[in-house]
Amino acid sequence: MKSVPAEILKEYGPFPGVTDIHGVTYDGDLVWFASGDRLNTLNPVSGQLQDGFDTPAYAGTAFDGTHLFQIAEDRINRLDPETGTILSSIPTPGDGASGLAWAEGSLWVGEYRAKRIHQVDPATGEVLRSIEATRFVTGVTWSDGQLWHGTWQDDQSDIRHIDPETGQVIEVIEMPQGMGVSGLESDGGDRFYCGGGSSGRLRVVRRP
Repeated sequence: MKSVPAEILKEYGPFPGVTDIHGVTYDGDLVWFASGDRLNTLNPVSGQLQDGFDTPAYAGTAFDGTHLFQIAEDRINRLDPETGTILSSIPTPGDGASGLAWAEGSLWVGEYRAKRIHQVDPATGEVLRSIEATRFVTGVTWSDGQLWHGTWQDDQSDIRHIDPETGQVIEVIEMPQGMGVSGLESDGGDRFYCGGGSSGRLRVVRRP
């Protein structure tokens, strides 16, 4: 297992009215982040907030190319990104869903304290398979066919590349002490967008 210190390329925030950042996703243009009762949009070039909308948003966020998905307590809502309208809803797997990602036609849902990531059918909520992790799971993302997830446990956070078949840890990016990772999203290149929890900040970390 390779372990490297995080290279933090940029930091956004704090933002007006935002005390916590939960789920994070990227639509190819804007970064979306969940802040409790609202989904916010950030222009990553200018660092300015754009229009968002009010919706229950206390955990993971994902984008499938057309719609947003947002964990809202024990449900995952599929949302119209233009209006915020809830189009459909499925139950979350397990107890305490955290991270959320879209890849290969499935949702990938972190279950925080159970240290699991579930592959879920986005239409029915059926759990297709589950991957065992080794630490509490926060954000989840796929990048270039690689599965990565954030961890936050005992005041220490990191970002882990794991084998999606076995859960074996391949690579770890260690965050500085006291700097947590709540949401996690790849930009499709060499950057991760990381929610900073109660810091109210969003950070960009280089993918090795």
